[in-house]
Amino acid sequence: MRLAGKTAIVTGGGSGFGAGIVRKFRAEGAEVIIADLNMDAAERIAAETGGIAQHADVADGSSVAALAQAAMDQWGRVDIVVNNAGITHLPMPMEDVPEDMFDRVFAVNAKSVYLMAREIVPHMKAAQAGAILNIASTAGLSPRPNLNWYNASKGWMITATKAMAVELAPQGIRVNALCPVAGETPLLSSFMGEDTPEMRAKFLSTIPLGRFSTPEDMGNAACFLCSDEAAMITGAALEVDGGRCI
Repeated sequence: MRLAGKTAIVTGGGSGFGAGIVRKFRAEGAEVIIADLNMDAAERIAAETGGIAQHADVADGSSVAALAQAAMDQWGRVDIVVNNAGITHLPMPMEDVPEDMFDRVFAVNAKSVYLMAREIVPHMKAAQAGAILNIASTAGLSPRPNLNWYNASKGWMITATKAMAVELAPQGIRVNALCPVAGETPLLSSFMGEDTPEMRAKFLSTIPLGRFSTPEDMGNAACFLCSDEAAMITGAALEVDGGRCI
């Protein structure tokens, strides 16, 4: 029960890595709001775990403000924020990515971190405590061709994590990132372009441990970084990638 008594918001918590993080947080004693654009998915995970489903578009300021207010109304404080919601564009040459897709990738993967900070950081400062976890990617550390702007958005998130960590440390707020390799999530087929045995084998050949990141892997790593066990860790970008970045 490493998170007993803690309150947490997990964005994109209705599926994939986010759902794995919600399950682990609940198992370790945290109260969790599952924020997702897909309310059906959020409600399924809420029913499974005993969490609270909340509709949220993390790229929209008013929606994020409503999410923060719902958390404050429910608990009076927010101890943990996990910025997990993310999207990608399909693999293609950088110059072929449509402008509206570029804008959407950066709105969901980057602007959302700003919007969540704008709403939640003042409350954490008042409490002189808090943990923020940004779900980045190995793409931000070791980019591959044809996912250029997705790579860049995750590199932005890693730099934002370190900048936030330095600025917020005096207020007792820790900020870290996780960098998973691709996993069995709704984004996997988008990363690969097509989900075939051949493409999976090609992708897996780049991962020394020979498998994808799982929601359970992410939940375990997220629980550690958001728990008091990691009290001296801030500004880290932890690779949960089976050795992919070596």
